Amino acid sequence: MSRRFQKRIEDFTCANCGSDVRGGGYTDHCPHCLWSRHVDVMPGDRASDCGGMMKPVEVRKQRGRYVIVYRCQRCGAVKKCRAAPEDSPDMLAEVMRRFGRCHP
Repeated sequence: MSRRFQKRIEDFTCANCGSDVRGGGYTDHCPHCLWSRHVDVMPGDRASDCGGMMKPVEVRKQRGRYVIVYRCQRCGAVKKCRAAPEDSPDMLAEVMRRFGRCHP
């Protein structure tokens, strides 16, 4: 299995908020509510059988960029990904406020 990111251009409807999301090849979460699905083992491979909803539970700042930490609501796996420029700043702030964590 390749450890390199596999670019996939996929549009999807967010299973959490119902927003239609246009994928750009690197889109792995909803920019409106920040939720994701547990579909990858390695980024972009679509090899996970779980399919659970990934709840954003923390926002970290690493190397000058925000990183969203997710916990799968089905299997408990923890994953992280970089926030995208189109991500809602209000939702990023809400995750920070709700969970009391933003690690600069």
